[in-house]
Amino acid sequence: MEVTSHLKWNPILADPTGRRQSKPRTLGKTMVIDKGLGLHAFEDLLATSGDHLDMIKMGFGTSPLYPLELLRTKIEMAKAKGICVYPGGTFLEVAIAKQAIPSFFEMILALGYTGLEVSDGTIEVNRKLRNELILRGVEEGLQVITEYGKKGWGSSIELEELIETVTLDAQFGAELVTIEARESGMGVGIFDALGNCKDEELQQVLCAIPSQQLLLWEAPLKNQQVHLLQTLGPDVHLGNISTQDIISLEALRRGLRSDTLFFGTREE
Repeated sequence: MEVTSHLKWNPILADPTGRRQSKPRTLGKTMVIDKGLGLHAFEDLLATSGDHLDMIKMGFGTSPLYPLELLRTKIEMAKAKGICVYPGGTFLEVAIAKQAIPSFFEMILALGYTGLEVSDGTIEVNRKLRNELILRGVEEGLQVITEYGKKGWGSSIELEELIETVTLDAQFGAELVTIEARESGMGVGIFDALGNCKDEELQQVLCAIPSQQLLLWEAPLKNQQVHLLQTLGPDVHLGNISTQDIISLEALRRGLRSDTLFFGTREE
């Protein structure tokens, strides 16, 4: 077999935009949701897409459904690739509802999780408790990602509430605030029942917050990813990306697909 270790793509071909950061990135982070990958599929995911992946969320409350050693192995594999890995916020909501927060933290730390998602997508979490959970995560050395928005069909963004949430979450140590869109991307947050972006609401949000880079937009559908990239640029943070779409999203970010080819050709 011919050795290809000396080969390297011309940078202008690998990234026509010339602006894609290498990991650890501060711009253009990609979060993937793992809804039950086996060990071999997870290994393949990291082998093909690990360099283009910044965060892996073990979706909703799936963490206790894995054999513990398999889950620990997946976490360690992700960490070795410089990927933040964390349980879905719904699992923490279960812990809140069942008054099992100490046990929740004990287990996720023992398993080696490196991130924490604090959300109130299903239950109500008062501001005081939200602050305490963010602080607890920071004190434990976890990367804290919070989430704004309810998971119910037709839920929308309340601007004043969003501004307060983003401002206070950041003050207490959250690195990113996720804008809820669920796994479907339809009828939630900035997306209508067909999954199309409500641009007026998007612009209202952007005008209201101190920095676009505080937000991670859940955008599971390709048309949503393309629209947000075209509207906000290739450095937007995107989440709830399916495992099979990471490479195609990275191609969009770099101007290596027809939808965003202009990223690599326009003058800055």
